[in-house]
Amino acid sequence: MRTLTLRQLRSIQAVNQHGTVAAAARSLGLTAPAVTLQIKQLEDDFGLSLFDRTSEGMRLTAAGSATLRAANAIETTLRALGDEVDAIKGIRFGNIKLGVVSTAKYFAPRLIAAFKADHPDIEIKLLVGNRSDIIADLKSYKLDIALMGRPPTEFPVDATFFGDHPLVMIAAPDHPLAGRRDICKEALLKETIIIREPGSGTRMSLESFFVEFDDALSRRAVEMGSNETIKQAVMAGLGIAFISAHTIAFEVEMKRLAILDVKNMPIRRQWFAVSRQERMAAPAEVAFRAFLDRKGAMHLPHLDRLYPAQA
Repeated sequence: MRTLTLRQLRSIQAVNQHGTVAAAARSLGLTAPAVTLQIKQLEDDFGLSLFDRTSEGMRLTAAGSATLRAANAIETTLRALGDEVDAIKGIRFGNIKLGVVSTAKYFAPRLIAAFKADHPDIEIKLLVGNRSDIIADLKSYKLDIALMGRPPTEFPVDATFFGDHPLVMIAAPDHPLAGRRDICKEALLKETIIIREPGSGTRMSLESFFVEFDDALSRRAVEMGSNETIKQAVMAGLGIAFISAHTIAFEVEMKRLAILDVKNMPIRRQWFAVSRQERMAAPAEVAFRAFLDRKGAMHLPHLDRLYPAQA
């Protein structure tokens, strides 16, 4: 293990990314035999195969997956070290791999634009995905920071709160419930309720709200896989929906959707900036988290502008 080198680890990363030794060699600027030698040296050192050689390409074994995780962690730490050295030298630049859950994509560009106004030389690469994909990418060091509603518990993380996340029930403006006050759960369950896929944070919050009416909710629910599809369905009069208030600001202002006045709503959750606990944060990441702590909330859509009953 003491003889392990960065070139060996980068060979593992490249073969995993490209699927073949030849393609990995081209990406690294090496010959195929040189990449094969790097992998073989590691396998000899470990006494285990790192790849299964299949007709469809190279596939990581369990030992290979463990090695890849270590390689990604080391690469991230080295990049953070480079940024920190640059910061010490007075060079204020860097890059951040930022992941956001799909609900956060409605405000993430505003956050990034506001941050870059203060830090124009820091580059941010944005990745949008569902909750499970963002957590998986954070776990495998493909992301530096993730914005989400509930921090993962599968591995140690640092989570910084930066703003409230209200969840509301919506309908078309001409829906009979749109003009009512203090709507009860029983009234909602007489309607078709459009919901997100299992595992989404919004779906879990809705199921918690209707916990005593679980069977009734199941009978009334229609599942759709994205916020955009849900909004279009509600505007078309296909039902009501439970959704993040941060995804509907434009449609409410344009009077294409209405927020229903439901008892015990909005449900208020929180937004967090999450990163792996054990990795060293680069100066650019520290600056971004400090920005979220100071100014993040002011760049979120404000519910009181959309929902006068809550003002």
